[in-house]
Amino acid sequence: MRICCIGGGPAGLYFALLMKKQNPAHEVVVLERNRAGDTFGWGVVFSDQTLAALREADPQSAAEILDAFNHWDDIAVHIAGETVVSGGHGFCGIGRKQLLSILQRRCLELGVELRYEQDVQDDAGIEADLIIAADGLNSRLRQKYAATYQPDIDLRNCRFVWLGTKKLFDAFTFDFQETEWGWFQAHAYKFDGETSTFIVETPEAVWQAAGLEQMTKEEGIAFCERLFAKVLDGHSLMSNAAHLRGSAQWIRFPRVVCKTWVHHNGKVPVVLMGDAAHTAHFSIGSGTKLALEDAIDLARDIGARPGDLKAALDAYQATRSIEVLRIQNAARNSTEWFENVERHARLDPQQFAYSLLTRSQRISHENLRLRDPRYVGGFERWLAKQSGLDAQVPPMFTPFQLRGLTLKNRVVVSPMAQYSCVDGLPADYHLVHLGARAMGGAGLVFAEMSCTSPDARITLGCPGLWNDEQMQGWRRIVDHVHQRTSAKIAMQLGHAGPKGSTRVPWQGGEDLPLESGNWPLLAASSQQYLNGISQTAKPMDRADMDRVRDDFVAATRRAAEAGFDWLELHCAHGYLLSSFISPLTNHRDDEYGGSLENRLRYPLEVFRAMRAAWPDERPMSVRISAHDWVAGGITPEDSVQIAAAFKAAGADLIDVSSGQVSKAQKPVYGRMYQTPFSENIRNRVGIATIAVGAISEADHVNSIIAAGRADLCAVARPHLANPAWTLTEAARIGYAGPAGLDWPLPYLSGKQQLEREFERQRGAGLAAAEQANKALGV
Repeated sequence: MRICCIGGGPAGLYFALLMKKQNPAHEVVVLERNRAGDTFGWGVVFSDQTLAALREADPQSAAEILDAFNHWDDIAVHIAGETVVSGGHGFCGIGRKQLLSILQRRCLELGVELRYEQDVQDDAGIEADLIIAADGLNSRLRQKYAATYQPDIDLRNCRFVWLGTKKLFDAFTFDFQETEWGWFQAHAYKFDGETSTFIVETPEAVWQAAGLEQMTKEEGIAFCERLFAKVLDGHSLMSNAAHLRGSAQWIRFPRVVCKTWVHHNGKVPVVLMGDAAHTAHFSIGSGTKLALEDAIDLARDIGARPGDLKAALDAYQATRSIEVLRIQNAARNSTEWFENVERHARLDPQQFAYSLLTRSQRISHENLRLRDPRYVGGFERWLAKQSGLDAQVPPMFTPFQLRGLTLKNRVVVSPMAQYSCVDGLPADYHLVHLGARAMGGAGLVFAEMSCTSPDARITLGCPGLWNDEQMQGWRRIVDHVHQRTSAKIAMQLGHAGPKGSTRVPWQGGEDLPLESGNWPLLAASSQQYLNGISQTAKPMDRADMDRVRDDFVAATRRAAEAGFDWLELHCAHGYLLSSFISPLTNHRDDEYGGSLENRLRYPLEVFRAMRAAWPDERPMSVRISAHDWVAGGITPEDSVQIAAAFKAAGADLIDVSSGQVSKAQKPVYGRMYQTPFSENIRNRVGIATIAVGAISEADHVNSIIAAGRADLCAVARPHLANPAWTLTEAARIGYAGPAGLDWPLPYLSGKQQLEREFERQRGAGLAAAEQANKALGV
């Protein structure tokens, strides 16, 4: 096979040597536009796991790379005069130039032809059976065949400059400096016995405000030296980008995602590899790792399918695209964290450092404990102390106080529609449903959205609070929860608005109107939730607004009389009050439409009236949709203003959800995918929040609470599958209490059995992990 690699970076060189090693008969050539020995950037970072993959792919080059590596375990975070250190992270650094030299020598040993100063503008005329486009971030071949690859290039918000220093850092170091213009951060690590990489990063607006755009290269470097003088300890900074002038050394990171990686150019496929195919932000150190793994996987796929290149390329794209997407999602989380340092810097340095360590979601609370149990133990004691506990307690089991109410832990059973009432009356079903979950260990149990009038219901099965019989039904449930458990119970009040008068989902389809007996619907503006299918809701007039507001107030008084500990107003998911807030559904031209301030006017009116009727010592929250996931709808930035307005009106907490306003929505799902919206509101508005959405493990809850991303975590579907989710997760992580955890006395024998079983599983899992690491040489 004739193989031409365009680009002599890590991806092109490593693929070339692996293919030549696989079959010496292959004719492999690498075309590099720079001279031999030219390189840009300083050091690159690998994890211990990446080293194991290199050892397996080519032991000879791996041994040489290992000999050149500088290894460290610690991450050090400097902020506000404090330093927090966490160990066990397992990083290795090597100079980029040294890495390329090792790969170049190995290529020559195997017979790969290396041609330098070959500025390939086009693949036309290249005689090969396979062309590898490893021509970097600004790939010409990717641009030429953009219609095939369909690249999506997202230029991120921060400017950064890649520098070096003779200061040798013993840990991967993050240093944060606040200036009159905003925050700057440095990412620094040693990569050989004499030199460290030193990357300085700051948001675009801060960079411009500081005047760096007008500075010469030398002035910009001197600015960074002064700013980071303490951590540099008298050492200077160096640039090796001699080809760049002035502020051109400061760049914005482009996130590259390609829909496909293979272009079939007649008979010769052109395959993207490395930065030409994808990029991952330097803050998780995975760009070179991904490039080398691309090379490993494609070489393996070709070797496994001799004579069937198309099948090998299909397999390469199928497997690598999934793994790369996983890394890119983690990199996106990390990128956004560094773009918003100002928000995180409001945390205590201890919590700030924890938030940094877990920013990508690749490192969770329990993973961090495996890496450095001493650090996590100390942090848990510090965090528990903030809640008044003098003990080491997992974050999810620390208490939480709001007004006159204290919750025993941070777990919330979400309000989940059950559609199991007749005439809005909660009865035995809800007693069992909510009672079981209150006994299951959660600190707060929400009743599902209960409606303020018959025409406020989503379905005929929805519960209500529009009469005293319903209030007595709820009082029976509340009394049971209070008498038999230590959980608290919350009521969520709402009005379905344009999403009302529909069938129960399992009786004919979700959101479809009733076959008969429909009632009139209300909304901010005339709308159909399902175009051409749903009823058309009537725009509310002032009389409608007065009646609905008074219905909310009457239901609030009944909720207080029933004994609920907490009250929430539902202003999310396209229901009545949400229809006022979102510009997708509010097209009014009066004082209740137009600007966000106007669109909030009626929901705030309702909230204030409810707050005045609700006992002062009991908390009150608001559920909002922080993102409509539709162009022209509510954005996360809007949600900050929404939360601030409700806070000013007396809200104690924002329950942060998203979507369900429009069927045109395109959410980006993933683990804890709505948690960033919660963090954004919590740390910018200064109000407590509930995080909700794809939170399914104790590890998720612990990480969210510990990092200051929310104050409470609402867990929904896992509680449907397991009413004792909280008790089960406590046993799973080896926490026996007593703080924040109390098993019902008749269940104690089950507690001991469950704890023994999970202890056995943890022991077996650790043994298996140790064996796997030994096999990989990690």
